[in-house]
Amino acid sequence: MVLAVIWGSSFILMKIGLDNHISPFNIAAIRMVAAGLVLLPVAFRSFRKIPVNKLPLVFLSGVLGSLLPAFLFCYAEQGMDSSLAGMLNSLTPIFVIITGALFFARKPPVNKVIGIIIAFTGSILLLLSRGHIKESNGLLYPLLIILATVMYGFNVNLVSKYLSHLPSLQIASVALTLNALPALGVLLFTGFFSLPFHETGFIKGVGAAMVLGIGGTAIATVLFYMLVKRAGGIFASMVTYGIPFVAIAWGIYFGENFGWIQVGCLLVILSGVYWANKKKVGR
Repeated sequence: MVLAVIWGSSFILMKIGLDNHISPFNIAAIRMVAAGLVLLPVAFRSFRKIPVNKLPLVFLSGVLGSLLPAFLFCYAEQGMDSSLAGMLNSLTPIFVIITGALFFARKPPVNKVIGIIIAFTGSILLLLSRGHIKESNGLLYPLLIILATVMYGFNVNLVSKYLSHLPSLQIASVALTLNALPALGVLLFTGFFSLPFHETGFIKGVGAAMVLGIGGTAIATVLFYMLVKRAGGIFASMVTYGIPFVAIAWGIYFGENFGWIQVGCLLVILSGVYWANKKKVGR
């Protein structure tokens, strides 16, 4: 529930940054740098405890679970409401199952296949409803969100299979600290540090991106890795049930357009997620 509130609030924080004229690349980079700095003291102690042969996997986990999705989400929210981004994020558990079957030799039972079909039907209906997407770019923005959820799904399987024996705080701190380095490079390359820091709106946008990094990335990633280790990848990904409703609430509060058609599509997606994760009842 805590994760749902934190991650559900992430979408509106991105929108606040964009509304205050911070570029999507800078918002994502600030997010990652802030997360890396917060966990840097822990990372120093954790580097020696992680086997050298596992460091590439830890870095990859950070890339797929935080770095690339951060950029994809920020870029996508230039052309779509934050509430819609939150709804599409609910596809994550479905891609946990799909990537598990395709890359980790986890054969899905019939109920998961049915759930996948239902969830994708809901997502197609949601996209066809054109949920406040800028027409000039068609389906580009929601497809970027879907690509991010594919990465989330792959990362859940990666952590569950190869890194489950490592302490959650060690994985999160090292992964985010390592990935803060390329993010810092983005800030330097885009000339972020020469931008007008004296402007109130700019400071507000930067502040939203920093809160996003500290709460939505650093703290939430540690909690998520703990959940994956203790309850498994599928159960952990079910935090997605709550995220869209938090995102919708924030969207309504900030005056985003919202329709009941989108709610219906979301319920179809979540019913597919529920069916895919439903345990078989013995005879």
